[in-house]
Amino acid sequence: MKSTRAISLGIGIMLVPVVAAAADAERSSAGTYVQDSAITAKVKARLASDKMSSLAKIRVDTDRDGVVYLSGKVASQSEAERAITVARETEGVRTVLSDLQVSPDK
Repeated sequence: MKSTRAISLGIGIMLVPVVAAAADAERSSAGTYVQDSAITAKVKARLASDKMSSLAKIRVDTDRDGVVYLSGKVASQSEAERAITVARETEGVRTVLSDLQVSPDK
């Protein structure tokens, strides 16, 4: 009985660093999520201040590495290029990947 308790106690002590590391990983993920959301918000705000007519049709997503993904429809190639430029010039953005499609309004 004493040896079973000793083994259980030993295993429990060995797991403490693993549990602590997992808790730290969760905190960094939450921070990463906030950072990603902040970058997305900055890009959207800059696009809005640029008064792009296709703004409502542009989707902006950011991953944990600062890669911004633009998707949706824009009225012209120049609007697509402007959206990409605005995203690239936003603080925290490392790379911009675009899947914007030109679809002139009729």
